[in-house]
Amino acid sequence: MKKSLLIAAALTFGAGQALAAAHFFSADASVNSNGALVVSFDEAGVANATVVESLTAQGSAVYACINRGGKNPSASNKTAVSGAVRADNTFSATKNGRVRGTLEAGPPDEGNFSCPNGQDLVVACVRYTDVLLSDLTNGVSIVPTGTFSRNFLSIPGSCPN
Repeated sequence: MKKSLLIAAALTFGAGQALAAAHFFSADASVNSNGALVVSFDEAGVANATVVESLTAQGSAVYACINRGGKNPSASNKTAVSGAVRADNTFSATKNGRVRGTLEAGPPDEGNFSCPNGQDLVVACVRYTDVLLSDLTNGVSIVPTGTFSRNFLSIPGSCPN
């Protein structure tokens, strides 16, 4: 009887620890009007600690030059770029050991691409793959849900629909 009671107590204690371990409730992603990947998250089980959250992804974008009429006047007035994007920030847990926040990363830099006088540089479209949100303090991660691409300007042959 004593042995059964000890085993039950050990199992109960272990289950309590598992419930208290850091874990994400949700992580939802979207692309904002600037072409940045934005992930809002809700994580629990972090105690009353400060945690470092990290958002990583591979980004690709098409930059274009538009004239004052809102048109891309030349087929050569665009460039495609790609590369890793990342955002890190520190968040403080609430009294109940929960962290809610938002991280924003990207779009990939346009590099040396520039527009002639009278034209403005814009992001025509952007797409993110391999999106991952990680709690670096507690070693847990989640793949966000959502749409990871957005078209801002229709340029034939440049941006997927």
